[in-house]
Order: sequence, then structure tokens, then C-alpha cells
Amino acid sequence: MTDDVNQNQSMADVTGQSHLPQYEIIRTEQFRPKLAGFWTRFWAYVIDLMMVSAVSGILIKPIFRIFDIKISNPGFLLFSSYKVVIFVVFLTYFALMTKFFSQTIGKMIIGIKVVQKDGGELSWGTILFREVIGRFISKLLTIPYLLVIFMPKKEALHDLFADTYVIHEQSFEKEVVETKRLQKGEELQAGTIV
Repeated sequence: MTDDVNQNQSMADVTGQSHLPQYEIIRTEQFRPKLAGFWTRFWAYVIDLMMVSAVSGILIKPIFRIFDIKISNPGFLLFSSYKVVIFVVFLTYFALMTKFFSQTIGKMIIGIKVVQKDGGELSWGTILFREVIGRFISKLLTIPYLLVIFMPKKEALHDLFADTYVIHEQSFEKEVVETKRLQKGEELQAGTIV
């Protein structure tokens, strides 16, 4: 048996060719949407906070004043009824805007949007996990927003919950994909293991 192996090696040495198939590497360029980083998302979030604050000042504060409900005195667990209502408006704003437009007003101005990782449409379940549960946890702790800086795909905690990305609408990154293909004219020898 070892004589056969040695004979095959010496035949390959004499002819200068081995019987292994030759592959060619094919490089193709693809363009994928650019992921939105921390500062881009931060400024969109600041704009959204201004929107919620404007709604609060124009609609909710007057209603509280009409019904003579105190705005500044915190009640149970340092939450006043006003803060609870504003927080519900905050979560509703993010949920409805993301569901129907895939972006909030801040994201529209900055030019970013939320997409499902698998490329599908954002479902109500995704919105519930991302914009209500995930954002509630992120808002209370603040630190989960900073995950965007450290995650390779620039995901915050609420993105991880819902399997979503935030991407730029008009920016793309070039990605080079390499594939191996058997060179034309090469045929596998009988008994060759690939």
C-alpha cells in the first residue's frame, strides 16, 4: 500500500502536475445598506424627544391643568401621573411611527430606518418587543443604548430583542465576496476525494 502512495507521489513529481482539482477564486462586489452608528441614532433620538416634549406641552399639560392635576409632585415610586402619561405617549409614538413608517420623525430627518434582520416586514410582535418592552428597559437603565458603540452590527438592546437593524436609507457599503469554483476543463479523477 505504501508503495502505491510513493509511486503516485513520484509520478506527480515527474509530470509536475498533481491530480488535485484546481480552483479559481471569483470575487464579486455586493452593496449592502450601511448600518447606523451611535451618533446618528443619538441625534435622531434627540429630535424624537423634542417631538414628544412638544406634544406634551401642546396637548397633555393643558389637559392636566384643566382638570387641576398636579404635574410636578411625584407620587408613587417617584412617578407622577403626568410622567406616566408622557411615558405612555413616548412609547406609543415610537411604536406607531416605527410600525407604519419604519422610522420616527427623527429618523426621517436624519435618513435612517428600522428593518427586520431577515428582510421581512415589521410585525406587531417585533414592534412590541423593540419599541415597548426593549425601549422601556433601555429608557429606565440608559446603558443599553450604549450597546450600539460596542456591538459589531451596531445594535442596541431593543434591536437584539426584536432582531432588527437600523440602516441608512441612501448609503451603502461595498462588500467583496469570494467564492471558489472548479476551473473549466478540470475533471475530477476517479476516486478523488474533495
